[in-house]
Amino acid sequence: MARTGSGALLCRRNVKLDSFLKRNTARAAYERIRAHEPCVVITETINKVYMHVVLSDECVYLAEYPPRTLTEAFSFRRVRDIELVNDLPDFLHGRSRDLCQHIRVTYLTDKPAVRGRDWLRRDRRVGLPSAAPPSRRTSHCPTITYTLEGHPAQRSPVELPPLPPSRSASCPDPESLGLVGVPHPPDRRPSVAPSPTGSPTSPLSPASRRLHFPDTRQVPRRIGSVLSRLLRKDAASGAEEREAQLHFYAVSNASRLYLHLQSSWNSFLIRSTLSLDPLHRSRCSASSDPCPGKRLPAVSWERTAHLFGQLSCELLQEGISVENLYLLLQELRTAALRDVTLRRLFWNSSELLDFLVQTLEESRHGRQSLSGVSTADQLLLSTLIAQTLAVMFRETEVEPARLNLLSAKKGALASRMLRAVMCDAELQTQDQRSRPDQRSLTDQRSLTDCKRQALLAEYLDAACSLIFELLLLGHDASRCSSADHFLSIGWILGVLQPLPQMLSFIGYQVQQVVLVLSDPQESFLTPLESVLLFQRCRLLLACLQYNDQLAQHLRSHFREEFRYSVKLSCAEEKLAPHYPISRPTLHLVEQIVTLHRHRASHTDTLGLQ
Repeated sequence: MARTGSGALLCRRNVKLDSFLKRNTARAAYERIRAHEPCVVITETINKVYMHVVLSDECVYLAEYPPRTLTEAFSFRRVRDIELVNDLPDFLHGRSRDLCQHIRVTYLTDKPAVRGRDWLRRDRRVGLPSAAPPSRRTSHCPTITYTLEGHPAQRSPVELPPLPPSRSASCPDPESLGLVGVPHPPDRRPSVAPSPTGSPTSPLSPASRRLHFPDTRQVPRRIGSVLSRLLRKDAASGAEEREAQLHFYAVSNASRLYLHLQSSWNSFLIRSTLSLDPLHRSRCSASSDPCPGKRLPAVSWERTAHLFGQLSCELLQEGISVENLYLLLQELRTAALRDVTLRRLFWNSSELLDFLVQTLEESRHGRQSLSGVSTADQLLLSTLIAQTLAVMFRETEVEPARLNLLSAKKGALASRMLRAVMCDAELQTQDQRSRPDQRSLTDQRSLTDCKRQALLAEYLDAACSLIFELLLLGHDASRCSSADHFLSIGWILGVLQPLPQMLSFIGYQVQQVVLVLSDPQESFLTPLESVLLFQRCRLLLACLQYNDQLAQHLRSHFREEFRYSVKLSCAEEKLAPHYPISRPTLHLVEQIVTLHRHRASHTDTLGLQ
């Protein structure tokens, strides 16, 4: 979540919950918490209970109201869909019913279906916590079930670390919190296909990873019986996978829970898929340790802020050479990939962001300061800047400073970034008309142009990733009722559409989608190629949905491509089933095909009339 210098949560909607999370979770786990919000929860075992929903970068947890335990509801790896349901819940009344946001999460579980949701009524005789005082919400949360996803087959490299016995002298023991220590069931093997690379970061079992509290041999009787009985029932047998649903009812039209869920899911899909790529994994890993079995200690917030300040000063110094600038940007990108704290610090000041946008403008549009740099070097520098900016957007959607910077002065900085990143997909070559005796010079130019074309393709991929991150920002703003959040998808495409390079750029993205899906080779896409396909499909779908001019251009100039090459069956053959991003990509392809066919048939009908 957004934090201050000491690491405290900025969005303090509930001080008691923040204090509970900070005392009872390890620092690394606490730093990965993005947001929390109270709402009414309905699952197969929880029926209309007011609880805290806590989002981390991998899982969603539930905590009682007031908090006593933190239990995983589902992992983003198991999610199949997160949607906003347009209905009015019958258990709410008056204004709360009208303002309620109903969020439905569909996920996979290997647990057998529960017959009914009557455990609350059956077990009222058990010593549950008393109701909240009249000044609070009338609905309180009884002891909730254990993990809704089961237990892990093995510890994942990205698993939240075990909790220390206590982080402070004020941390209560398990008995005072009413926590239960329950033994773990035997390990189970993952059911998903292994990664081709055999990487230890391959998708593991759907097992849930619980934020463990200090174990205790004495199970508190007062609230432990319900939790223990439900846990034993859940862990009794591993049934076949099935789909289950979890419902959140946020009783406020200003709730951002749905946006946080969507952005966290998207970030997880990209991060977990890219982690399957050895090259990306090596970039994100810390420097080699002489003792591979030992983990390097986590860098404190203060130390990260100090190092980031030093790096920013070196980047902003006057008269820096292009070579030194490139090396420092490489260091900044690598550090941002490894540490989300640095990404959060990046948005605290506009100075470095403005510098990167200005440098991108100069390198892409031939400004005077880079006039002596070759085209190839300019492309390399532009690609690195676009990649760095795209990384800075990831997992920082809860940072208020990010939105403030991009929306300041009616989105001036965001508009500059969009205009700077846009590029013509056609390589601008020099006049090569020559006489026969200049054939060797012509061949040399052709070789140079081939290299430049490869660099241009790499830049276009990086530009697509950056625009994708901006579209995610616009998606969040599109669902906000506040007039201050004008950076919507329509506004972003409205900035891009009049640019002369936009049609060439969007055409290149369509061609790459067609090229990938129509490739006759029977081989799966790499993790990086799968992520790029996902990002390109999001861009094309946004153009079809939010901008009439771009949608008309796609339908008129790429009609045959969408009809014969962009097919769901082709995408299924190219996307590895065990990639976390495969299923959402297939859903995007299906949406694009359906929307294009519907609009095309509607246009044909109007033409016949």
